[in-house]
Amino acid sequence: MKIFKKIGAMLLLLLLVAQFFGPEKNEGNLIAVVPFLNETNPPENVKIILETTCFDCHSNKTNYPWYNSITPVNYWLESHVNDGKKHLDFSKWSSYSLKRKEHKMDELHEEVSEGEMPLKSYTWTHADANLTPEEIAAVVAWGKKVQGDYQQQLNAN
Repeated sequence: MKIFKKIGAMLLLLLLVAQFFGPEKNEGNLIAVVPFLNETNPPENVKIILETTCFDCHSNKTNYPWYNSITPVNYWLESHVNDGKKHLDFSKWSSYSLKRKEHKMDELHEEVSEGEMPLKSYTWTHADANLTPEEIAAVVAWGKKVQGDYQQQLNAN
């Protein structure tokens, strides 16, 4: 039984020391998403949805919850943000090719309409990110319109 107490004490000590270390935070600013917003011109209701449900994981600015200060949760959140930005980074929108923008808008409205985005693990802790059917319809309609605009531009070239 002594060995289990020693192992438990060591694990507790390790957990306490780990609290002083953590991943680098994604704490840029939302200025980088301005080109995306200007180019895609979302209606105000869609812009609010993007800000409350998308930008935390898909831009250079994450609004971290209080529990991000707890290791290992902070590493789990960092993993989500890095994965989200790998798939779509609104902060890098101006560097995307026209074809890539068209494809990303297709994925955006498809993921939202199928309920794949926002992730369930995100909506568990961000109640305002639970989209209503009306909000989903607004995002999908806007996404399809923007995608169609990009398709027209591609066809004109």
